[in-house]
Amino acid sequence: MQAIDLFYPRLNTPAKVVITMHQKPDGDAMGSALGLYHFLTALGHEAVVISPTNWANFLDWMPGVDRVIDFERYRDKAKNLIQSAEIIFCLDFNILHRTKNMEQPLTEATCTKILIDHHQQPQEEAFAYGISDTSKSSTCEMVYDFIIASGHADKLNLDMAACLYTGLMTDTGSFRFPSTTAAVHRMAAHLKELGLNHTHVHEMIYDNFLEGRLRFIGYALLNRMEILYEYNTALMHITRQDLQRFDIKTGDTEGLVNYLLTIQGMRLGALVIDRDEERKWSFRSKGNFDVNLFARQHFEGGGHQNAAGGRSSDSLEATVQKFKTIIKTYQQQLQ
Repeated sequence: MQAIDLFYPRLNTPAKVVITMHQKPDGDAMGSALGLYHFLTALGHEAVVISPTNWANFLDWMPGVDRVIDFERYRDKAKNLIQSAEIIFCLDFNILHRTKNMEQPLTEATCTKILIDHHQQPQEEAFAYGISDTSKSSTCEMVYDFIIASGHADKLNLDMAACLYTGLMTDTGSFRFPSTTAAVHRMAAHLKELGLNHTHVHEMIYDNFLEGRLRFIGYALLNRMEILYEYNTALMHITRQDLQRFDIKTGDTEGLVNYLLTIQGMRLGALVIDRDEERKWSFRSKGNFDVNLFARQHFEGGGHQNAAGGRSSDSLEATVQKFKTIIKTYQQQLQ
């Protein structure tokens, strides 16, 4: 994988471009993809965003989201676009299998593939150009850097600002996580100077849910949370029946794992959700407990040091018991 600055000259030649991100895109994935989409369109490229799956309703306000193609719904159209693309940008994931059913079409595509991502251990051999920087707060920050460093800061507009601010805000936990550097605040200041209405972004992301989600959170905290005080760990499990009872949609469980670390003394929060095809884990930690390594070693996952995900093909009961058995070996680290 060559350095991304070697790609900058090609920005001046309009091309057919596909932009994609990981499955079930969050604010950073969708924000970076749409921010880049608006930028490339402004440069005269024929760009399209393809999401591997559907996305949360609270992202539907974002400029350009109505033009995003859901791969699972429109496979033939999406595959044709991938096959005819001259450039494919892969954002906010480190390895192609995180695009789920898009992995094979992306692997088979012979065009130039570019990686912009901040997760550990990228699949470098899959990309011609790219940048992988785990010190960055978000992929949105990296797309902003890409625009500035390529010499096109003048192309930044309010649509790009709204999209890029979304990922900057969500992936820093509204600017409270350790990844919130001085550069993050400088970027936010620049976007504000462009005229960004940051209050609107906050309201659309955090104040845009149905009543059932709030009742679900209350139910989960009361009935599905377990505190393992001897390991400074909070564990929550969500059953398939819980999801059905409260009519939980994509994105409704976003941020649920973060509640677990609000308990005094907790260093690890773990959430597992019983999905149809597998059990999905979310891990959050404080301090130097590395959940990226933990997820990679035990739950086929990965991510960042303090925020990672994983999966299990075991039953909900079996994967919860596995977690409880494993966590005993980390007692000293968690204390």
